[in-house]
Amino acid sequence: MPTPFHTPQEVEDAFYDALDERNTELMMRVWDDTPDIACLLPMQPMVHGGEVRNLFKALLGGETRINIQVSHVHWVQIGDVAIHYVQERADPSGVRPPASGERGGGVPPLYATNIYRRRGEAGWSMILHQNSPPAPPAGMPPPR
Repeated sequence: MPTPFHTPQEVEDAFYDALDERNTELMMRVWDDTPDIACLLPMQPMVHGGEVRNLFKALLGGETRINIQVSHVHWVQIGDVAIHYVQERADPSGVRPPASGERGGGVPPLYATNIYRRRGEAGWSMILHQNSPPAPPAGMPPPR
């Protein structure tokens, strides 16, 4: 039996390590084993339960390397539930650096909400991962 994750941060570290290492076994340990887990990635339909595991098996089984730098924005823990708001910045190969005088450049960050649940002796596990694109630049009107 795998060692349980003792904190939400341990689960989060394992989640991003599994992405970086394309480690399907570690990714499967991160997720809770109940049908109420969910994942929503940009431009993708929301998936639940076993579909989440299938999504990550397919994602990690491909040839694309996934290297995400994570910055913590805010954490909330209420009893046996923890919510982590993070900024994810992909570091894909082949993205050109910004030219001199250019602002930002590269791939803009995504914002993610990761929700974890503690299940007694079983420790902490992920129950939701949701990404959203960044807000539009200041002064840009919202889409209609």
